[in-house]
Amino acid sequence: MFRTVSAAALVAALALPAAAETRLTMYYPIAVGGPLTQVVDGMIEAFEAQNPDVDVEAIYAGNYDDTRIKALAALNSGDPAQLAVMFSIDAYDLIEQDLIAPFDEIVESDEDRAWLAGFYPALMANGKIEGRTWGVPFQRSTIVAYYNKDMFREAGLDPERAPATWDELVEMGKALTTADRAGLMIPSTGYPYWMFQALAIQNGEALMSEDGATTYFDDPEVVDALAFWRSLSVEHGVMPEGAIEWGTLRQAFLEGRTAMMWHSTGNLTAVRNGADFDFGVAMLPANARRGSPTGGGNFYVFKDADPAQRQAALKLIRFMTAPEQAAQWSIETGYMGVSPAAYETEALQAYAAEFPAALVARDQLEHAVAEFSTFETARVREGLNNAIQSALTGAKSPEEALAEAQAAAERLLAPYR
Repeated sequence: MFRTVSAAALVAALALPAAAETRLTMYYPIAVGGPLTQVVDGMIEAFEAQNPDVDVEAIYAGNYDDTRIKALAALNSGDPAQLAVMFSIDAYDLIEQDLIAPFDEIVESDEDRAWLAGFYPALMANGKIEGRTWGVPFQRSTIVAYYNKDMFREAGLDPERAPATWDELVEMGKALTTADRAGLMIPSTGYPYWMFQALAIQNGEALMSEDGATTYFDDPEVVDALAFWRSLSVEHGVMPEGAIEWGTLRQAFLEGRTAMMWHSTGNLTAVRNGADFDFGVAMLPANARRGSPTGGGNFYVFKDADPAQRQAALKLIRFMTAPEQAAQWSIETGYMGVSPAAYETEALQAYAAEFPAALVARDQLEHAVAEFSTFETARVREGLNNAIQSALTGAKSPEEALAEAQAAAERLLAPYR
């Protein structure tokens, strides 16, 4: 039996929006500085407005480790994800588990390939492995030095000149230290390996080989870097003894409990919004050389995404990393614009003219190296973190702690050599 349809019903049906043809689930880390959830939501809404055939669900999953765990759990369930922003240093493990697709297989046009070649090389270093590109930079950073200019003035120091060398770091740190204030705080929880890598680089030594199969934890320059970190508290007295918490350090700086701190540039906007004092941002100091590891998250596309999902994911990633979005992202969060083109936009040029600190992390890329990453990354990194903690607390000497971490890394990495 045929059923007639009224003209009004037909008009109403035609007026309904077409269902999205491609659905994407994206896992995203939120346990970092800045109003990230609102910013990412806004970017996704703008993307969907321009691409009504794609529906994006963003799942904010916690810190980087939480995000990896939850995204990989989804892949093993009946509700998999198609893309995620995860640690740039997760690439080796993701490749080894055969979970991600290289972007070289996803890009199709010359325009796509030009886009892929447009990022800062230092930010691409963690994502390029064995000649292929596995991760694309987005939420990226370097470690920078934040300092309280008002405290510099009170101590008779030039407020426009942060420590440029380790010797100056100690000298200025002593001038800034008081009974109720540290001269310097470097966080030793959360990501201790990241801060330590900066010190090792500054002392002229890398922590790992470019192929991810060898570590150099027990090299003399690396041991000396850890000894210097400990000396800042036990010998020079410019830093508190014991653990300095990553998650509360920004607040300690804002409350005046330290005159200087090393932290991610991803905290820049939050510090600017929260500081009721004049502050500066500078590159990290040098010993043998200047240096900071890059840090933060890359976009990855999961291998199980079908061809339509891969192309939709590529379209979303291209949108979120486009110069205009990357510039606004940097302004609103403090993370870096990931391409030179981002810093050529009117928005970021105007912002940098008003707030020059926004350029420090970018300028430091000249001295930056890839963040510590190897095969068996999580286990190797855990051994290094434990060594750092035991040396900083005095439980073991830097030589003993790093020798143990090196021996463990050798066992884990031997099969990959």
